[in-house]
Amino acid sequence: MAKVINEKIILGLDPGTNVMGYGIIAIKGSKLDLIQFGVIHLSKYEGHELKLKKIFERVLSLLDEYHPDEVALEAPFFGKNVQSMLKLGRAQGVSMAAALYRGIPIIEYAPKKVKQSVTGNGNASKEQVAKMLMTLLGIKELPKLLDATDALAVALCHHFQKGEMKSKSKTWEGFVKENPKRVTK
Repeated sequence: MAKVINEKIILGLDPGTNVMGYGIIAIKGSKLDLIQFGVIHLSKYEGHELKLKKIFERVLSLLDEYHPDEVALEAPFFGKNVQSMLKLGRAQGVSMAAALYRGIPIIEYAPKKVKQSVTGNGNASKEQVAKMLMTLLGIKELPKLLDATDALAVALCHHFQKGEMKSKSKTWEGFVKENPKRVTK
């Protein structure tokens, strides 16, 4: 698959041990394109070890099929159930290992950061995130499982964070002095 010079493909993952969401977007210049999104059903597999193996295999197959340049994952939120957190952390670790196995850079985002980046509200509901993605990416119908749109939101958050203006200055004039090539007249 030939790539345009300024095209980037991002795979977003919402790790889970029963349902794992994935979303793939392409950025071509300033244009966003939805490539694919969906879920990996894991509840049919018995035993946590088999679920982890399936996560590794499915993430590898997504990497091999779509050739993303970067992988963005949602970091587990801190919950009260230690066993659930441990299982979720393992699912995330296996996803990270698959990306690293293929030499693809990974980055994590906190759930609040993802929601803030996509909707402007760090406490947005899954439904609010999904509806914003429908608008931004032209999705016609909400999926049954919002883990898929959660994963798309992670990919989009990663894109937005990479494009964020970084400046040491606290004023617009200072930013302009630091970045003269980024300002057009």
